Amino acid sequence: MNIQPLGNRVVVEREEAKETTAGGIVLPDSAKDKPQKGKVVAVGDGTTSKDGTKKPLSVKVGDAVIFTSYAGEEFKLDGDRKVLLMREDDILAVVEG
Repeated sequence: MNIQPLGNRVVVEREEAKETTAGGIVLPDSAKDKPQKGKVVAVGDGTTSKDGTKKPLSVKVGDAVIFTSYAGEEFKLDGDRKVLLMREDDILAVVEG
């Protein structure tokens, strides 16, 4: 399934949660923190200004991003693949390198 967000929306695939702690303790699903990092997989066409021009989004497909804890709505695509649909404003930073 292909998804194309509208306006200032972004689709992000969340990074996988860590299975073990630094000390080697295996974490059950209920104890795992949801990562606040992910990869942008689709972006909207931007916002429309008052004069009618389109302002493109600051992020692009492939960017690694950090977002707020409760950002967006989670959806399942292609069976088990989970993605977040969020506003660009929920993205706090782009990770470089």
